[in-house]
Amino acid sequence: MKKDFLKGVSDGLPIGLGYFSVAVGFGIMAVGANISAFFAWLISASNMTSAGQAAGVEVIAAGGTLIEMALTQLVINLRYSLMGFSLTQKLDKSFSTPKRLLLSCCITDEIYAVAASQKGRISASYMAGLFLLPFVGWTGGTLAGAVASQLLPEGISDVMGIMLYGMFIAIFIPAAKKSRPVLLAVAIAAVISIVFRYLLPVVGTGFAIIISAVASSAVCGALFPVKEDDER
Repeated sequence: MKKDFLKGVSDGLPIGLGYFSVAVGFGIMAVGANISAFFAWLISASNMTSAGQAAGVEVIAAGGTLIEMALTQLVINLRYSLMGFSLTQKLDKSFSTPKRLLLSCCITDEIYAVAASQKGRISASYMAGLFLLPFVGWTGGTLAGAVASQLLPEGISDVMGIMLYGMFIAIFIPAAKKSRPVLLAVAIAAVISIVFRYLLPVVGTGFAIIISAVASSAVCGALFPVKEDDER
């Protein structure tokens, strides 16, 4: 048990370091939307979803409704459910139902990738260790960014606040270069977002995000269906 936990901690160290730097940008963004440092930290501690949190802050800043917030988070974070279903195939007998419920909240893209790549089955102790440093990095970076934004000059805070968006760009640009469907999905979502932003400002931020994501996914799903042979 201890050995598994320590291996998880070791595997989670690079993720934690990466999360810290990105979370600084989120902390700055949250304070810029008039969210206190404590509540910015609480958001990160209870969510751990960079895209979901960024979209959530935009909904809050725009005065969106609870329905907008709920639907926005559902659309953006639905992939974690699929990751969770996938990981159930690798869990050993140490995963009781309470542990499954608790550790399911720990799944992120990077944690899923590391856990899924492990040989054989994984224990609850390993998953707890894998989650520890990413959680500390994400919440600690958020708090550091939130506090720093109140101390740093406004110009520096504004520049550092785009770190989170820089991460999103770094994620989709390489994928868009390799895949035409990804490039088209990004382009469609961007165009729809611009239309809502400048031509239909009456539409709430949350609903604009939802429509952009669903519409781009639907179009690319229809134009580029995944064949059964590609899934194997």
